[in-house]
This record gives sequence, structure tokens and C-alpha cells, in this order.
Amino acid sequence: MKKKLLLAMVSIMIASLFLAACSSGDEETKGKSGESGDKKDTLVYGRGGDSTSLDPITTTEGESYKVTINVFETLLTYGEQDTTLHPGLAEEWTPSEDGLKYTLKLREDVKFHDGTDFNAEAVVFNFERWMNGNEELFPYYTMFGGYKGDEGHVIKEVKATDEYTVEFTLKRPQAPFLKNLAMSSFGIASPTALKEQGDENFSKNPVGTGPFKFAEWKANDSIVLEKNEDYYVDGQPKLNQLIFKVIPDNSARLNALSTGEIDLMDGVNPTDLEKIKSDSNLQAIERPAMNVGYVGFNVTKKPFDNVKVRQALSHAVDKQSIIDSFYSGLAVPAKNPMPDSIEGYNDEISDYEFDLDKAKKLLAEAGYPDGFKAELWAIPVARPYIPEGNKIAQVIQESWGKVGVDVEIKTVDWATYLDQAADGDYPAYMLGWTGDNGDPDNFLYTLLDKDSIGSNNYSYYANDKLHDILIEAQTEVDQEKRNELYKQAQEIIHEDAPWIPLVHSTPLLAAAADISGFVPHPTGSDYFKTVEFK
Repeated sequence: MKKKLLLAMVSIMIASLFLAACSSGDEETKGKSGESGDKKDTLVYGRGGDSTSLDPITTTEGESYKVTINVFETLLTYGEQDTTLHPGLAEEWTPSEDGLKYTLKLREDVKFHDGTDFNAEAVVFNFERWMNGNEELFPYYTMFGGYKGDEGHVIKEVKATDEYTVEFTLKRPQAPFLKNLAMSSFGIASPTALKEQGDENFSKNPVGTGPFKFAEWKANDSIVLEKNEDYYVDGQPKLNQLIFKVIPDNSARLNALSTGEIDLMDGVNPTDLEKIKSDSNLQAIERPAMNVGYVGFNVTKKPFDNVKVRQALSHAVDKQSIIDSFYSGLAVPAKNPMPDSIEGYNDEISDYEFDLDKAKKLLAEAGYPDGFKAELWAIPVARPYIPEGNKIAQVIQESWGKVGVDVEIKTVDWATYLDQAADGDYPAYMLGWTGDNGDPDNFLYTLLDKDSIGSNNYSYYANDKLHDILIEAQTEVDQEKRNELYKQAQEIIHEDAPWIPLVHSTPLLAAAADISGFVPHPTGSDYFKTVEFK
């Protein structure tokens, strides 16, 4: 009898342990796969490099905006796959007839992730913070012509006329003003969090109003965002967790996608497109093109201060060969600093054709008949416009070598690369740009005007005539007149050759076949609030 009772008790204990283990497993499954255990609700996004900051106004690089666009929101937003203007944190906007005043009516049902209210005073606080900074602190604020006290600064005043109405008064009309407001860099941050944390801590612990809240950042490894349960749009976001995972090598990233370690990736080598298409568990996704990849010259450093040297080396790059080798047809040669999808593109300009004899002749005229030694800094991460930086640098190294230029290829980690390029440390370097707002101003003024030196103008190129044209184009509200001014600007830039525009690409992404609701944006900043697993 005692033996039977003991056996029964042991059986009950084993059964209890088994049920407890199953229950624990179910809880773990819920965390990874959704409440019912049958639908995944955590998405892992694989990318080539880490963010440099999670405070969007403090950076100009796309790896940061991939994350921050889901944490912060802007006053206005762009269309699903274009740069038409739509409501954001502001539901309505009204410009004055003279273009000097904009009145914005804000949403009244929004809170920051720290529980504080979003309102007009919060908007004023953010703009006052930005305009009282400088290029080092808030580089993208130069989109508004400079900072408070600068002659070119277009914003005269930002004020709250009531709790949910903001009024912007400008010193002069600025044609792209509203499109600038929708840029990822101008996400509205919690004033309370900024005051409590200070700028440096806030850049690592961001607090916005977006569909996802910041949870964790492991440098050069992963950033974790969690669902904002109090988001004001019903049913969004659909995911419970969004993780950005750093896997530097493109091929390793694709392998991680194939094995299920990640669910979505960018920086796909175009040569891997057919491999992705042949795998029923994967899907290939094309991002609408709005970019340029380029080789830049620091025009203040010898020998690149000589325009004939820059023109010579422009003739010594075989762009079509680079496209054939690394883009699988998903790119076109670039001859201007902006793509032809942008209004004001000058198609009348003739590119510097690949001609080594002409390159040698120009080098001789510049005083370098035997060439010279030079450093070329190769972009260290896969970018939409340059998927394989080091390999493309090697092709350029070889062709420049044929005209007597002995090239040493150098690189560093991504964050250091951007810092040193911004400081003007690189005589010749590789970079690119994905447009932020679809306006020519965002390419020509942002990247090549003297106002942008130290922020986005890494070539330290300055031309007073170009500057006057670009400021006139900003002020002009007639788009046809603006287009003509931008065509003139491109002629000046082409002649001065501070860059070798290389390509305009169609960037590739890849995802697990069961992902739906992901719509890549041409700016490279993608919302995940409607993304889910089938």
C-alpha cells in the first residue's frame, strides 16, 4: 500500500513538472510568436552598420534614421512611396499668401513615451533648441539656412498661439520649407526627457511619440524597440518588438536571412538577386530610387585644389564597368549630383567620358605629367548607392593607376569615417546620398553649398556664384523658375568637378516570404507600424 502511494505521488510530481515546463515554454513562445503562439510578432532587421545617434537632429546618416523614424514623428509626413506632403503630428497647415507665415494645427491626442503631453509648446521647445545650436550639434538644421543669428537663417520666430497651434514666421520665403519639416531629422522629442537627461544621454535613450519605444542599445550589435501600447492610431503597430541587428558583411547577412536568424535585410548585393528569387522562403524588394553614389575630392587639399586634376580623374573612372560588375543592371551612370527623378535635373550636361588619354593630358596641364600619390577612403559599410565599397575602390584604384596616380585605399569604422569626412580629413573619399524630401535643394544646397561645409559638404567646396543661385532658388516659389536656376547650378558644379558622380541605384532589400505590410520609402527611412507576419 505504501509502495503504491509513493509511486502515485512520484507520478503526480513528474506530471506537475512536465506541465510547468510546458507552461514556461508557452510563455517563452508568446514573447517571440504572439499571444496565440501561432503568429510571430518580433521582427529582426539586418543591416550593415550601427547607428551613430538615436537623436535624429544630431546626425545626417541613414543608419540612425532607420531606427529614429519609428521612435520619433515629424510635424508633416511624406506619401507611402513618394515625397508628397501628408498630415503627421500636425493635422492641418496653412501658408500665408506672401509665403512668410505658416500656421499648423496639431493633433490633440498624442503623448510622448514618457507620458508627457505633446503640444505646441513642445514644438517650440524643439525648434528653439535646434536654432540655438550649430553645425556640430545639429548639422541638418542648416536646411533652414543656418542658425539663430546667422544672416541666412530663414526662421524669424516660432510661437505657440494656443495649446495646439504653432505659427512659423520666416524672414524670407523658402520654397522647400514644408518638405523640410517632414524630414526624418526633425522628429519632435520630449522636452521633459531632454531636460532630465541632457543631450548626450538623450541620444542613447530617445523619447518621442512614435509607434515604437526605445528599449535597449548594444553598440555595434543591436538596437531593440518595443511596441508603444499607447500609440494614438488604433491597431498600430502590429509588431510587439522591432530589433535592428548589425551584420557588416552583405553575404553573411543574406545567409542569416536564409537561416531565419533575421527577417529582413538591406544592402543586398545585386548579384544575389537571382538567388533570392529562386528561394520560395524569401522575397526580393526594390526601394524606389532617389540617390547618388560618388567619389568626392577635398578641394582645399593638394593636388585636388586644382580643377584640372579633378577633371582628369573624372575622365579616369569607367562608371559603366562598375555598374556591370557590382549592380547587376540596377543602376545607371550619374553625371549630376542628383538623379533625374528630381525636378530641375539638367539632362543637357555631357558627362566626363571614360578617356584615359584625355585624363593624362589634363594631368600634364595641371603640372602632374608623371602623376602623384593619393589616398582614396573607401566607404566601410554597404550603402544603397555603393553596395561593395572596397571592391569599387579597387576598380577606381586600377584605372587611376593607368594615368599615373598611385592610390592607397584606406578605411575605418562607419562612425569614425563620417566624423573624419565631416572634419575634412580625407583628400579623396567615397560616399553617397539618399534624398530626404524630393527637392533639388536637398541635393545641391545640402551637399555642395558653402553653407553646408562641415555638415554635409565633405568636399569643402565653395562657389559664391553657385551660392547666390541656390539661395535665389530657395526663395523663388515658381517651380519652373526654380528648375531653371537648379539647371544653372548643375552646370557650375559639373565644371568645377568637386565630385565624380558615380551611380544612381535601385537599392535592393530581401525579406522572409511571410512578411507583409513593409513598403520601402525612397528616402531610406521606413515605417514599421503596419508591418506584420502573415
